[in-house]
Amino acid sequence: MKYSSTIEGRIAARVARKKSPVLLREDFNDLGGYDQVGRALKNLVSKGKLVRFGYGLYAKTRISSLNGKILPAEPLPNLAKRALKRLGVQTFQTRAEKDYAAGRTTQVPTGRMIGVSNRVTRKIGYKDSTIFYERGARKTDY
Repeated sequence: MKYSSTIEGRIAARVARKKSPVLLREDFNDLGGYDQVGRALKNLVSKGKLVRFGYGLYAKTRISSLNGKILPAEPLPNLAKRALKRLGVQTFQTRAEKDYAAGRTTQVPTGRMIGVSNRVTRKIGYKDSTIFYERGARKTDY
């Protein structure tokens, strides 16, 4: 596919080359100024090439086979974990996920809660789905 030489075209080409579905705004800092990159990303979101799921967080898209609407390429919990990893935050299983895996409960975790060891203030979400954080989850709790 041929991309134009504009900042928007160069960002679209870089998005197509990347294997990871999670993109940070800082991935495109070398292509232009802060405002120019922001406008180009906003245009790509409006065209349906990307979805924004947090401050400076973007995801590749796919078309839903059920209703033809644009969705993120992966489920939101997976995108959130990948984004937090790229931002340098360690993620762990939540208490509910550990209890379910150990057979102590039959309540299936929703996946909207992510265990983190440090404080995270970043809001991650898409449409009506929001990710929440459970602090105090440690790797040694398994």
